[in-house]
Amino acid sequence: MICDLAIIGAGPAGAQAAFTAAALGLKTVLVEQAFSGGACLNSGCIPTKFLLGGSAAVPLFAAQKKTGVLSGEISVNLSGLQDRKERYIKGLRSALEKRLTEAGVLYMRGRAAFTGAHGLELVLSQGGTEQVEFKKCVIATGSVPAFFPGLKPDGAHVISSSGLLNLRETPASLIIIGGGVIGLELGEFFARLGSRITVIEAMERIALSEDAELGVALHRQLTREGWDIKTGCKVQSTRSLEDGALVTLADNGEELRASKVMLAMGRAPARDMGWDKAGIKTTQRGWIITGPYLEAASDIYAVGDINGRVLLAHAAEHQGEYAARRAAGLEEAPYDDAAMPACVYGHYEIMHVGPRQEELLRIGEAEGQQMEFSRVQMAANPIAQGSGFSQGMIKIGWLGGRVHSVAAWGHGAAHLLSLATVMVKQRWSAPEIIFAHPTLDEALKNALTAERLRV
Repeated sequence: MICDLAIIGAGPAGAQAAFTAAALGLKTVLVEQAFSGGACLNSGCIPTKFLLGGSAAVPLFAAQKKTGVLSGEISVNLSGLQDRKERYIKGLRSALEKRLTEAGVLYMRGRAAFTGAHGLELVLSQGGTEQVEFKKCVIATGSVPAFFPGLKPDGAHVISSSGLLNLRETPASLIIIGGGVIGLELGEFFARLGSRITVIEAMERIALSEDAELGVALHRQLTREGWDIKTGCKVQSTRSLEDGALVTLADNGEELRASKVMLAMGRAPARDMGWDKAGIKTTQRGWIITGPYLEAASDIYAVGDINGRVLLAHAAEHQGEYAARRAAGLEEAPYDDAAMPACVYGHYEIMHVGPRQEELLRIGEAEGQQMEFSRVQMAANPIAQGSGFSQGMIKIGWLGGRVHSVAAWGHGAAHLLSLATVMVKQRWSAPEIIFAHPTLDEALKNALTAERLRV
């Protein structure tokens, strides 16, 4: 088989590349060895948000109950929510594959491996093999959960994020090893259901990918809500017992017990598919090394998680679209993701777009510009007050009188992310639109006009 573009992986990056390429008239082959939609749809973003969405009334009810406005009790039917989640994901997979076919993409299920600089061998799921000769190729094979010696799921009470996502009974207690996005979001869900949550993070703080000041604030809030968060704490081993799991800490040998332990220690690159046969280089950890045009080798691009740049679904889609356009000869400029938004979901959320404070300081020093920050508390916003969640803050980073970063934490903070991205991308110097009143968005306006303090 000969094609213009071969794409390996039907997650957000690969699917977007396929849609873009097919629309541009390229003969496109897309191969996926597991489920279409990748980790995002099947074991990450979508199922997690579905569980958070299905239980969103719990913290809202609790907040209003504290004010004396509401009374009574609320509970979640976890098994029923899981059934609904599974039906939804199955439907999305089916719809995605149908859309790909209707777009003119040849969608194939199987395992791909490079045979040379312009060749692939596919071991097809239905049996047999297929040789593919391509003009251009996009690798979009994604990532998998990262595990370490002594810290691996055992199939019983020590489980991965995928295992936790599929639980049908609420554990009385849950230890989460890893205080990043995955750990925090799943901890949030099971806290709503009544689990006692313990987070163990080896680094100095949770939410390490977010603004440090806001990450510390989120830590304090979760602690007030009953979470036990241990930072700067390494785990020596985990193992299942008859009625739960045991975690042994490395520093002092302390043993912690819980009904379940979830390992959420980050991500690792997907398996090697014969990279050397195509002249592809990787880092020591296995991430594919890419150049300014996302190229991994001549005529081959690596997009999404597999290149290790930004492990986010929307980043993967953005890269996939760029690579397809580049393969079609329509992109001449290097790939630019300077205004890439990111967030952690929950009833208290944390988000950022643009460089974090320490990065912005370095940029300012290099460019000889003074960095400033303006801040506003969410407590001043009527929508935040009305929801019962008034804690939180918006923080804007300025260089040369222009917005270079926006970060926030609080209830509904993720809903501010798209407008914040526009502000950073367009380098606003003041409010440039009319902000409706009353809205949560007004907090962005107030942050734009607040006093700027030099750092």
